[in-house]
Amino acid sequence: MNFYVDTHAHIYHEDFIKDYDDMLHRCEEQRIGKIFMPNVDHTSIDRMMELESRSPQTCYAMMGLHPCSVKKDFERELYTVETWLGKRKFAAVGEIGTDLYWDKTFWEQQVEAFNVQVAWAKKYVLPIVIHCRESLDETIALVEKVQDGRLTGIFHCYGGTTAQAERITKLGFLLGIGGVATFKNGGLDAMLEAVSLEHMVLETDSPYLAPVPHRGKRNEPSYIPLVARKIADVKRMPVEEVETMTTKNALALFNPA
Repeated sequence: MNFYVDTHAHIYHEDFIKDYDDMLHRCEEQRIGKIFMPNVDHTSIDRMMELESRSPQTCYAMMGLHPCSVKKDFERELYTVETWLGKRKFAAVGEIGTDLYWDKTFWEQQVEAFNVQVAWAKKYVLPIVIHCRESLDETIALVEKVQDGRLTGIFHCYGGTTAQAERITKLGFLLGIGGVATFKNGGLDAMLEAVSLEHMVLETDSPYLAPVPHRGKRNEPSYIPLVARKIADVKRMPVEEVETMTTKNALALFNPA
């Protein structure tokens, strides 16, 4: 498996409309073989599905409701997600989870939406991709309650401690490592050193959180090797080993066609 996988990229975002083909070409140059796209809400579905149909061997869609889109009408949004999950196969149920960074108003609704979507993941035998900004401990606890051996997935944009990582890996989940790992104040070096590579996958969260030296600019999947290099440096191993293991982990989880 001589290629990288970006397990989390919003390449349907308007920031990519003008240079989507060029962006994919740069991915080819950097050997980014597969890109997994998390859904946000009903507004992102059409563009995401269009990109998957344009690049079916590279781009794979997930289906879910992002916690920041959980508002008063979240049940209507969930109905749309449920309808799509019943229509066809997706790579995962995602991105789902909780968020206490932007707005704490709809916490109870976020938890309800998360649990509903977890049940769908079990029904359709799909992994889940979890967003948990400023709510990592709360979200780990939610997963601990519903883990019955049938759940797998990724804690996306992992930024927690080694102890939190150990709780997550005991649940059978992977850690999504992205650009934050390259930040001088990212605080992930100790965790990266302590946790086995078998529990990690690579991601960009494009167009957000670009790694150094592109921090502050638009992120894109072709920057994945920069994250891999950081992990390799911290763990004092060849970058090729990071590439091979994280790609193996991603493909085993998503099982793309």
